[in-house]
Amino acid sequence: MKSAATPRDRDTQHLQQADLPAPDDAWLDEVIACLAAGKAVRRDLAEGGRLHIDRPLPFLCVFIAEAKQAVVAREITQSNASYLIAPDAATAALVVAAVGRALRDRLGAFFVLEYGELDHDDPPAKDAPYLPPFTIEVTAGDNPAAQAAAKAFLGSVGTIEGKFRTAHMNLLEPHPEERADSKPLTPFPGISVRFAPIYREPGTGRAYPELRERLIANIFDAGLKALAAATAITTDISLSTHRALGRKTFVDTVTRTDRAVDEIASSFDFLLAVTPINSDAAWAEFVSSRHQVAPRLLYRPLTLEVETAKRKLFSIGFEHLEDPLLYALYREKQQELDLQLSMISAREGRTFVEFGRALYGPVEAKLLDVATDILMQTQNRVSKPGQKPAAGDVDCHYVRNRAQVMVSAYKRQYADFSASVELRDDIPAGLLVSRSQLLIARSTAMSRNRVEALLNHEIGVHLLTYFNGTAQGLRLFRSGLAGYEGMQEGLAVFAEYLSGGMTLSRLRLIAARVVACAAMLNGAVFPETYRLLVDQHRFQPNEAFNIALRIYRGGGLAKDAIYLRGLLQLLAHLAAGGSLEPFWMGKIAASHFTAMQELSLRGLLGAPAVRPIFLDDAHARVRLDRARAGITPLDMVAE
Repeated sequence: MKSAATPRDRDTQHLQQADLPAPDDAWLDEVIACLAAGKAVRRDLAEGGRLHIDRPLPFLCVFIAEAKQAVVAREITQSNASYLIAPDAATAALVVAAVGRALRDRLGAFFVLEYGELDHDDPPAKDAPYLPPFTIEVTAGDNPAAQAAAKAFLGSVGTIEGKFRTAHMNLLEPHPEERADSKPLTPFPGISVRFAPIYREPGTGRAYPELRERLIANIFDAGLKALAAATAITTDISLSTHRALGRKTFVDTVTRTDRAVDEIASSFDFLLAVTPINSDAAWAEFVSSRHQVAPRLLYRPLTLEVETAKRKLFSIGFEHLEDPLLYALYREKQQELDLQLSMISAREGRTFVEFGRALYGPVEAKLLDVATDILMQTQNRVSKPGQKPAAGDVDCHYVRNRAQVMVSAYKRQYADFSASVELRDDIPAGLLVSRSQLLIARSTAMSRNRVEALLNHEIGVHLLTYFNGTAQGLRLFRSGLAGYEGMQEGLAVFAEYLSGGMTLSRLRLIAARVVACAAMLNGAVFPETYRLLVDQHRFQPNEAFNIALRIYRGGGLAKDAIYLRGLLQLLAHLAAGGSLEPFWMGKIAASHFTAMQELSLRGLLGAPAVRPIFLDDAHARVRLDRARAGITPLDMVAE
């Protein structure tokens, strides 16, 4: 829709043409010198203003801070790689002119995107049967760059999924006489965006947090598309995506926030906190009760003060990150850490299970069907209950020696791969990664042909992504983005397949964990789940006990369903043409692919410091090609 503009207050004035004012402050000379040299600029101005340019770009986003209530417009502006928060229109005109001339001389073009908010919103009546649209006004002149930018912005905003209210858009023409001081903001091509403050509650002015976040993310993205459209018309700069115009440097606040979040994440080891330390004694107790009474499980005493950790966690502010994407990633991590801390606090309590359900999700019907089908199809290929289980070929010392050899091989590729290997008496039989440590239970005994596959699971995936995440510069990528565990475990199980070590018994174990987890979440007690595994699915008594022990640790842990879930997600990802490469960059979930791609395009993430050794094997590459063609978990079992 196109109409004539109506006069508005000074803080909502749009961009106009005029002569260039000359910079008359010494600090502007320093800014121009930095831009001429291709250096970054970050300069604080009066009254909370700031000029931030992380690299030479053919645009500047502008917000004039005379409108004290327009907090969302300010946040959108400072989310960009090149922005100016000006205390008043006069300062804005001075800085835009000087910076614009310098960037135009360097890049051949310059564009201005000014953000602001309308004075008020027309809220719906309390008894209204629907939510009315809200207004977004875009003012643009006849310049081709401005028209292209306006079209791109309106096209993007028009596709916003309206969970609360949809946008009603007006495209306006500039009126030179509108500015009260009759002085133009800029002589450069540009557009002005104004939107109704729908994030504020009528009357009180209090913010709707979720609506505020959605508004920032959507308008910020539409603004980048507008800038990309203007850049395409006025320069020879080639952009793979509009997101490439985003930030390529972390501000200091991001680093401080990252360290603060990591301090909380590193203050406890969730799995060790909920893992029993008396598994052998628990098995003896369970046998003595003739498998009728759940064993008493003992845990490490907590050194963590949960309430103190939570206070620290929620004292971390994310509002100054100046990056909507990072804001979302850290908020997700904060929520995940909160759930983990709640679970530790509720250890052995009735609410532990429900916190775990919230953290890991329920066992979906489709997942349970796949797991049950695997167990039913393989029943006749396993030994009968009561038969003596096969003895392990190798003990914990052999496994430790092989682990140390593998760690040394990775360290030759990447000097900072400083993993340690430790034998422990206080964990159940098997292996466990805790941050940069590989912990091996002294009671571990396994078949020799399973060792390399299991080490590729623990070292080649869990430890590798820890150190690759560390190398990214933000510790968030080593502690893991929220929800990473499912895909991480699926990837680790897939590594066993690529190593040629996926056995029938291993696949059955992974499927049994899903079945046992579903039973636990449906209210079955320890002995019932044990009997389900032994009587219906033909597991050996000690195998069934170890599965149940994992499921009921802490009071009922829903985590073990994620192995098969993550594996199925990974196989679907590969069959759809997806790549493994992003997974090596750190601990991420498939849902983070878009975020990782954007951060990579912006230059904020580097290539993995080290890649899995098992991928160098010719047989592994053949198996990977099979997976890309489409396979099921049963197809992964070694012949």
